[in-house]
Amino acid sequence: MEQKQADLIILGGGMGGCAAAMAAAKAGLRVILTEETDWLGGQLTSQAVPPDEHQWIERFGCTARYREFRERVRAYYRANFDLNGKARGEVLLNPGNGWVSRLAHEPKAALRVLEDMMAPYVHGGRIEVLYHTVPADCETFGDEVRSVIVEQRSSGRRMLLTGKFFLDATECGDLLPLAGIEHVMGGESKEQTGEPHALDVADPLDMQSITHVAAVDYVPGGQFTIEKPAMYEEWKRYMPAFSTYPILSWHCMDPDDMTKLKTYTMFPNEEGVISLWDYRRIFDPANLNDPSLYDGEVTLLNWPQNDYFAGPIYGVDRETGQKNLEAARQLSLSLVYWLQTEAPRLDGGFGYPGVRLRGDVLGTNDGLAKAPYIRESRRIKAVYTVTEGDVSKDIRGAEGTKRYHDSVGVGSYHLDLHPTTVSQRGFYIPSTPYEIPLGALLPVRVTNVLPACKNIGTTQITNGCYRLHPTEWNIGESAGLLAAYALRQGVTPHEVRDQPERLREFQAMLVSEGVELHWPKEAEMG
Repeated sequence: MEQKQADLIILGGGMGGCAAAMAAAKAGLRVILTEETDWLGGQLTSQAVPPDEHQWIERFGCTARYREFRERVRAYYRANFDLNGKARGEVLLNPGNGWVSRLAHEPKAALRVLEDMMAPYVHGGRIEVLYHTVPADCETFGDEVRSVIVEQRSSGRRMLLTGKFFLDATECGDLLPLAGIEHVMGGESKEQTGEPHALDVADPLDMQSITHVAAVDYVPGGQFTIEKPAMYEEWKRYMPAFSTYPILSWHCMDPDDMTKLKTYTMFPNEEGVISLWDYRRIFDPANLNDPSLYDGEVTLLNWPQNDYFAGPIYGVDRETGQKNLEAARQLSLSLVYWLQTEAPRLDGGFGYPGVRLRGDVLGTNDGLAKAPYIRESRRIKAVYTVTEGDVSKDIRGAEGTKRYHDSVGVGSYHLDLHPTTVSQRGFYIPSTPYEIPLGALLPVRVTNVLPACKNIGTTQITNGCYRLHPTEWNIGESAGLLAAYALRQGVTPHEVRDQPERLREFQAMLVSEGVELHWPKEAEMG
């Protein structure tokens, strides 16, 4: 078996993994980074999800490196597209003019920017990327991981990776069970967490829905109807527990009140019905001097109708997991077919045959993203676990943001729980801006493994806000810097937190690298 060695092994090349790799490499470490697809970037690229962010993102509330990424995306469009005067004059250019984000953009643009940002470290030999590679086995000794065996999916070839520190930045926390690291899955109970919105009885298989995103454009008068998906009739009949309408309809759960439904439609309209087309629109030809060069706007189907909550993809046997992954693909293809053929139009007609799958936008043949968007990971049992009481605006009240003495970053988003796989519950709870406590990055026992994605010490409920783009990036960047600091000082990450002088020194290192530790007063109440 081929062997490779580095100071830091990072498993998972999503946003957290990339941020960790760049931070650690800049700090002097040699890094091996694995990625299960052929695109780095996770949520932003292979999963095709534009950045979900907060209202202050253009001024504060993220790391300097994440802000650099955002400005590089805008620079990419200014340099490569013939923008009209209005768009070119927009300091806060939004390439897609989507309303989910102030920076709705194409996955390929994010990929290009990430690769450019990582290029100095890759070319200099500080970062080696292994594509199509996933963790397969692990060697531990006591409270340490000694090595990880990874497997290349295309060939089945295995490789032994050894390092001083290991970061789990996989989308599902795949290293945790392999290494025997204490962790939780799914929904905890009220008794376990004290959270008002937790389950009455814990259920590790009651996980947030996943979504297999599709990219489409719309050509009026076009005919691009796909072959009827194998599971279309099944999905056409499927009735969620929270609804009196099939999942393939314009009536979806109101996250503010689960007892109610919201009504949507396809395109912006004068009737005042909420349109989904411009929700995740990632390219708008109206920004160009000559819009006729493009057939139409490009949008991403990451809508309530293709949230897949019929079963989990991990924590079950491989056959069941694969079956659910395929069913999620079928749901998204069924949504496309429904839009093309049967979706009610406001003019009284049915279907939009001009909807066209755009696999070229996502680097695939079928028009679906390379990987599903996974909202919820296995989560470490941590030295400190963030609960609903730490971030809920109703619970925090006049106290506002909870400050941690060991903060390693900041973030802000509602507690956003999409329908889950067993109880099918979901909610959108207002929250205060939050901090990321170092204790949530420390496993209760293992000393040389750190989470660097959605697998930190949160509950299922607080995962709903700690999973979003700027926070995942911050988690990864801080984990990479923590590994570098601990290695340089010859201590464990736990000792960094436990020893006040080392904690102050590490936090000073974070600040010097552009990591914000606390929110300004103007934002603390949300």
